[in-house]
Amino acid sequence: MPSLSKRTLFISGASRGIGLAIALRAARDGANVAIAAKTGEPHPKLAGTIYSAAKEIEAAGGKALPILCDIRNDDQVAAAVEQTVKTFGAIDICINNASAIQLTGTLETPMKRFDLMNQVNSRGTFLVSQMCLPHLLQSKFTPHILNLSPPLSMKPKWFGSHVAYTMAKFGMSMCVLGMAEEFQGKVAINALWPKTTIATAAVNMLGGEDMMRASRKPEIMADAAYAIFNKGLDCTGNFFIDEHLLRAEGVTDFKAYQVDPNVEPLPDFFVD
Repeated sequence: MPSLSKRTLFISGASRGIGLAIALRAARDGANVAIAAKTGEPHPKLAGTIYSAAKEIEAAGGKALPILCDIRNDDQVAAAVEQTVKTFGAIDICINNASAIQLTGTLETPMKRFDLMNQVNSRGTFLVSQMCLPHLLQSKFTPHILNLSPPLSMKPKWFGSHVAYTMAKFGMSMCVLGMAEEFQGKVAINALWPKTTIATAAVNMLGGEDMMRASRKPEIMADAAYAIFNKGLDCTGNFFIDEHLLRAEGVTDFKAYQVDPNVEPLPDFFVD
């Protein structure tokens, strides 16, 4: 039977949303989960902290390590990885989930926001992967890196309305393309992206309650990630879409993932 028992996961930005859902799915197998995120104190508009996430992970059957970490900071990431290995003895799976978003055009995007998106998305993903890789290469299991980023596409429509955000997210995807080739046969490196909008804080910010109702639950991404983590080293360099992957795994009921079963989910960005 597939299982993540005894595996250690290092997840960026897992205090809520998709990152937390992936952590909880792994926790059900008894996995160890390091939660590397910035939210240590409750946010007035966003639910969840690294400490509340840790409680949920342990209640689900896993072992949790909450770590305050800004993935823009080299020293903090190095310390977080070191603390994870010191606590659990290994890192077997690295999940680059942390992301910054702003869907604005060129004239409406402040350079401060441009820098944030590129520092968190592209640079942060590269940095976390770089720091985790020496430990992944020593894993006793099949090591994985999973980036929550979209399929690469040079269609102008994915750039025209929000070029800065697209550049930052595609930077994460280019890490998959390059690192999968570089570490072929040693570490399985893939991307995962939703076919529809997912009910997260970002979606709520973008579209409010109406968009949340027309979304799927984060658990669909967690189940898709779980399927990837139970594959071998030959499963690498892929840009998976959650529904397509789960259909290939035999899942047929996607209504169960909908926030409102009576509202058809909206397509996500970057999915044709």
